[in-house]
Amino acid sequence: MTENLTERPIVVLGGLGKVGRRLVPALRDGGHPVRVASRSSEQHFDWHDTATWAPALEGARAVYVVYLQNLFSPEAAVRLRSLGELARSLGVERVVLQSARGWPEAYPAEVAVRSSGAPWTILRPAWFFQNFSEALLVHPLVAGEVRLPTGDGREAFVDAQDVAEAAARVLTEDGHTGRLYELTGPRLLTFGDAVAEIAAGTGHDFRFTPQSAEEFAAEMRAAGVPEPYMYMDTEEFARMESSLFAQVHSGANGYLTDAVERILGRAPRDFAAYVRETAATGVWDKQPS
Repeated sequence: MTENLTERPIVVLGGLGKVGRRLVPALRDGGHPVRVASRSSEQHFDWHDTATWAPALEGARAVYVVYLQNLFSPEAAVRLRSLGELARSLGVERVVLQSARGWPEAYPAEVAVRSSGAPWTILRPAWFFQNFSEALLVHPLVAGEVRLPTGDGREAFVDAQDVAEAAARVLTEDGHTGRLYELTGPRLLTFGDAVAEIAAGTGHDFRFTPQSAEEFAAEMRAAGVPEPYMYMDTEEFARMESSLFAQVHSGANGYLTDAVERILGRAPRDFAAYVRETAATGVWDKQPS
């Protein structure tokens, strides 16, 4: 049963990320009022300025939390617990945290939300399809070669649109409080498999080259921190990325769940469909030299 949210908005913290910018229209299309809160939005919210928190959450029915500051940092658990306690005191009826699947370093942040006293739901999505077209991997891909320390580890890549639609259901329907969902796509792929499917779908000569964890970390430190992560120092960013890829390499992420289908009542979108649609946008076309 969908609740009536006519009078009280859903707050989306992190409304400009891969999931957030899909979640906001999904909620509005469902007739739900939305308040986007971030450092750059009309409703200002800054994790480093607690004075901005209460105005952002005041009067909200639910809040979707994406902690872009790095979930495995010690500050994440402290801030998320404080946010959950504030949400509870303001009468927010559900707090949905977007965590990450296969990332044990992020689990203390989840515990902080769960122990805050606020009604909670945790979403742990697998690696997004869109990391190949909207994030760190798009530039090396277009340059012709993706180098990662993932070996033959398989990942259950998931579409960020499926995650957004699942989040919209969790935020607006009954039965999800106190639940943790690991959101995956329908197939297991290595990163090499994924690059090969994109190459086949575009006709471009894209290659995947495995590298050691040490080589990857050195390259990350030399390249510096990309713009979306400028709040992190270079060493912290390198540790975070190395940790994520180490989980893939270990094989720990090599399993599927039915969480997307249970929430949405349909199968998750396949990587092949994403490749077809994304290739048509031209984002992977090589730029003229």
